[in-house]
Amino acid sequence: MAQQALRFAAAKGYSSTSVPMVKVLYVDEYCPRQPVMYEPGIVIIFQGHKVGYCGSKMFQYDPSNYLLMTVSLPFECETFASPEQPLVGLAVNIDTQMLQDLLIDIGDDDYLMQPRGESSGVNLSPLSDEMLCATERLLDVMEKPLDARVLGPQIVRELLYYVLRGSCGASLQELVNRHTHFSQIAKALRRIENQYAENLNVEQLAYEVNMSVSAFHHNFKAVTNTSPLQYVKSYRLHKARLLMVHDGLKASTAAIRVGYESASQFSREFKRLFGTTPSDEIARLRDNSVLMQG
Repeated sequence: MAQQALRFAAAKGYSSTSVPMVKVLYVDEYCPRQPVMYEPGIVIIFQGHKVGYCGSKMFQYDPSNYLLMTVSLPFECETFASPEQPLVGLAVNIDTQMLQDLLIDIGDDDYLMQPRGESSGVNLSPLSDEMLCATERLLDVMEKPLDARVLGPQIVRELLYYVLRGSCGASLQELVNRHTHFSQIAKALRRIENQYAENLNVEQLAYEVNMSVSAFHHNFKAVTNTSPLQYVKSYRLHKARLLMVHDGLKASTAAIRVGYESASQFSREFKRLFGTTPSDEIARLRDNSVLMQG
């Protein structure tokens, strides 16, 4: 499966495929622990492994365990790979409309786990035989563009179904259940993602999801392993890094674009997060021809 997936890797990092929502992940060298940002999705590794660090939690995703991210989450990641044994995998984005339709079809069958009181935005679960078979078929349909376009989304839907039936099922349910604390925090995170350059304050975010400030802080940290203000700061810095690499913006311009009024403050906080100055970090990423997202 690793060899088959490699055929769709256009470059190091993430490569889009002919199946909507699916990307191939390919890295051929060890990458030390560094800050990354994942979008909501499922990461299935065929070869090599990654270790993620989120607050006090550590999780290894590899050919035996897949990663489920239910919210956009900044954390740190270490990648284990080499030219002889590259890391190869698939990243599948989660479509909330597809998830909602799937839950409607499932109905009230009692095999799904009941939602928990608190859920984290990052989860690790064993890769089942059913998921492995579906992933193998997904790689097969990717060989032909028409098959990929027509059949690919159905196999992605099947993968979501098996995730719902697995140990991460409750976390995935809570993503679209409007009556849980998790979904309220997810709503606040979407607000941050869409308006990160604005002057956001915790009181307003808490009010918009009908929580007290203290309850909002508690539930926010339970989902993201960080505080609301720290999340906003990290999200802005990751976005600025993308703007500098992909759009060629200067650090001062990127800083303004993501909501910073002071270029010097931006540079200080950027170096604190990434361990290097904006110009040095961008030069490094461009030399490597890859911007790792997780």
